[in-house]
Amino acid sequence: MIDTKKNSVLIVDDENANILALTHILSAEYTVYAAKNGSNAIIAAEKYMPDVILLDIMMPEMDGYAVLRTLKNTEGVSDIPVIFITGLSNSNDEEKGLDMGAADYIYKPFGSAIVKLRVKNQIKMINHIQTIELLSMIDQLTSISNRRGFDKRMDMEWIRAMRDKSSIGFLIMDVDKFKVYNDAYGHQQGDIVLQSVARTVEQSLNRPGDFAARWGGEEFVVLLPNTNIAGAVLVAELIRTNIASIAIPCSDGSETNVTISIGANSVIPKMNTSRDAFVADADKALYRAKETGRNRVCCAE
Repeated sequence: MIDTKKNSVLIVDDENANILALTHILSAEYTVYAAKNGSNAIIAAEKYMPDVILLDIMMPEMDGYAVLRTLKNTEGVSDIPVIFITGLSNSNDEEKGLDMGAADYIYKPFGSAIVKLRVKNQIKMINHIQTIELLSMIDQLTSISNRRGFDKRMDMEWIRAMRDKSSIGFLIMDVDKFKVYNDAYGHQQGDIVLQSVARTVEQSLNRPGDFAARWGGEEFVVLLPNTNIAGAVLVAELIRTNIASIAIPCSDGSETNVTISIGANSVIPKMNTSRDAFVADADKALYRAKETGRNRVCCAE
């Protein structure tokens, strides 16, 4: 689902009057944050992740150029568009800023119409890019995340788990005898099965941070932050029993059902912990579940 939250702007200026004036101009349409110096601007950018930054060039200690350089070299905030606000009108200054990666310029004294238009243009572009990125991470058949979206979420949760020294759970599951089902009922009915499984997996997750995705084909995965192996198995068993109990309608009015096998793993990531090995161990557990009878959960050894 497309996120419709209010866009946000970070204003960076060492003069209260400018901050107040810009806040007055923008606050009706955007969530506005403010910082009065360069070092606080970096902190605020990482904390609030604004959609656009309005950055004064002439500031003591750390000027706007230094702030922009730091932002462009800081992971997570490097793509936030920066609009310089300046009294400098020399073309060399403008060329310098644009060459460093500034998105636009607003010159002092500024009028409200120009400020609104410059910010609106950047917001439109960033919203368009974010919508494209979001759609590119959604599986078109099942409407849940695809593997690309999962990889992005895994990166984020893995780093968080390392920082917090917390466990992260992972489930990989596969629809049992899906090829046989497809051959018997047809690919269109097979698509209905995948949609039903995806919906049931998502509905089985109770916490906002839990994350499901289609891994590919008839395989699905679930990421469970702050979850040890016992907790991962509990979620896996809930998903398994929920899927086994659903009745999947056919076009002739009859109903079918399917089962899944699940491999579960959990780890507290460290610097030398391999994500690939973590996933591979869960995948080995999945195959063990298949080999020992299907419709069951096995844990990584």
